Amino acid sequence: MSEPMTAAHLWLPVIQAAGFRCQCTGQCGNAHTKGQGRCLREHDQHASKHRGPVHLIAAPADLTLSPLKAARVPLAGLRAWCPDCHTAARRIAQRQPASEQAGLFDL
Repeated sequence: MSEPMTAAHLWLPVIQAAGFRCQCTGQCGNAHTKGQGRCLREHDQHASKHRGPVHLIAAPADLTLSPLKAARVPLAGLRAWCPDCHTAARRIAQRQPASEQAGLFDL
């Protein structure tokens, strides 16, 4: 099994908890119907005939976080993502309008 060169002590528990499978449930824009709503990509398995093996990453479930805040996310806030789902889901999340700062100027 391949592991990342750094932070393997954080990566491994996340990937094991996910069953070595991407945890995307449609945040990327794909319904993942073949996987009953969850991405079928598994760590170190080939995504298709013409692509190399998938290397899952441990990244925050909240894809709107700044890089600084993302680096501080506790282990419980991390999810296993295949690179394709992570990239697409992050792109979609960043397009969403910023939430209102509720109550900031309420008197």
